[in-house]
Amino acid sequence: MRRSLFTAVATALIAVPALAALPDGSKAPDFSTDASLAGKSFKFSLADALKKGPVVLYFYPAAFTPGCTVEAHEFAEATDKFKALGATVIGVSHDPIEKLNKFSVSECRNKFAVASDADGNVMKNYDAVLPVKPEYANRTSYVIAPTGVIIYSYTDLKPDKHVENTMAAVKKWQADHKKT
Repeated sequence: MRRSLFTAVATALIAVPALAALPDGSKAPDFSTDASLAGKSFKFSLADALKKGPVVLYFYPAAFTPGCTVEAHEFAEATDKFKALGATVIGVSHDPIEKLNKFSVSECRNKFAVASDADGNVMKNYDAVLPVKPEYANRTSYVIAPTGVIIYSYTDLKPDKHVENTMAAVKKWQADHKKT
């Protein structure tokens, strides 16, 4: 009985989507960190990326895990659509850059960058820490307008709605900011 109760509570905690801690309308914390695109390391700067348009910033627990691989594939498939809307996609995890160099090629399919948050400061600043394992990021996605304001946030350990939801938020932002 004790074990089944524990299992039920643990399952409920994992299955229920949590709210992202940084609400829509908040100023996005600026950061720069090592990142990888197509297996090549570079310095990613949020401020520089925002000069080009909105940024889809998504946090994921760990490279090469099942859910994170699914999510990376889905973002890779959608990257051209995000680019057509003027948006940059960047994934962030605690993984070292050497591991992300491989992940960016195999799972991100050379389509978008992934950044290393080895010290956990970025995920802490975005309140994207996985509560049950604080050394890992929670699966949290943000859409940040070029003004640096968060216009959409979503947290759910299941990867299946992150691309769909962030795409809808970028499309809405784009429609609201079309020059007539």
